[in-house]
Amino acid sequence: MESAELRALAENSVRDIVATSPLNNLKGFDEKAWNTPLVGFAAGSDPLFASYKELIGEFYWSPAEVMQLAYPDENFAAEDLSIICWVLPQTASTLADQRREDRLPASRWVHSRHYGEKFNEHLRARLRDLFITAGIKAAAPVIRPEFGYCQSPTCGLASNWSERHTAFVAGLGTFGLSDGFITERGKAVRIGSVVINARITPDIRRFNTHTANCLWYAKGTCGACIKRCPVDAISPAGHDKKACFEYIRGVTAPYSEQLLGAWETPCGLCQVKIPCECRNPMSA
Repeated sequence: MESAELRALAENSVRDIVATSPLNNLKGFDEKAWNTPLVGFAAGSDPLFASYKELIGEFYWSPAEVMQLAYPDENFAAEDLSIICWVLPQTASTLADQRREDRLPASRWVHSRHYGEKFNEHLRARLRDLFITAGIKAAAPVIRPEFGYCQSPTCGLASNWSERHTAFVAGLGTFGLSDGFITERGKAVRIGSVVINARITPDIRRFNTHTANCLWYAKGTCGACIKRCPVDAISPAGHDKKACFEYIRGVTAPYSEQLLGAWETPCGLCQVKIPCECRNPMSA
C-alpha cells in the first residue's frame, strides 16, 4: 500500500473503533469513555527517538527495538518504520465531574482510568492486528510483556516507551508545566501508539519548543495547574514526580481499589479546571 492508503487505513480504523466498539464504555455509567480521537504519524527514523535514549536512558526503546522484540529473528531499518499515534479526549461528563473535585479524582475519572485504558489496550491490539492481517509487521509497545519502568539517571522513574513523547514526535502536542501533554483537544486525554514496518509520511511538528502549547512557558502566564494539585507537586519549577508518585500510590490508587475493586493510578486533578483542559490555549 502507498503512504496515503496506509494513513487513511490507520486514521479511519482508529476513529471507527472508538466510535463503534462496545468496549469504549464507562461501565457503571453506560456511556462512552472517550470522544472522537486525534491521529498523528511519526517516522521511525526521527532523530528525537535517539535523543530520548540520551535524555532518558539506554533502556528507552527506539521503534526499531520495539519491532526487534516482536520479531526477534528479523532486522528492521528505522527509515522503514512508522508510528501511528492517537489521542483519546475525555468526555464532557467526565470533565464536569472532575472539575468539582479538589482532593480525589471523580468516580467517572477513575472509571476512565480503568475501563477507558482497558479500551485503549484493546485499540492498540486491534490496530496492530489489522496491519498484521494486511501483511505488514506491527507491534504495540505499551502492551508488550517487556514494557515497564526503570530508574533514569536524569528523569527519575521512567517507562521504556512513552506515549506522550511519541505523540510529541508525531506533532500532536507539547508538554506543559505539570508534564501533562497539551493537544488541540487539551490535556485531559489518554494516548496510544503502534509501530508498523511500512512508510507513512510523518506529520510536521508545528511548534518551536517542546513546551510551546503551555501558557506558563510561552507567555509567563497561567499556572492554574499549580493550584489544582492537592500535594503541591507542581510549582513554577515544574513537576515533582516523586511527590506525585507518592500521592497516587498512597492515596488515589487505594481509593480506586475501594471504588472499583481494581488497583489503578488515577488523579488528573491538574488536567481540568485549567485553560488547557480541552483545547490548546496557544491556538489562534
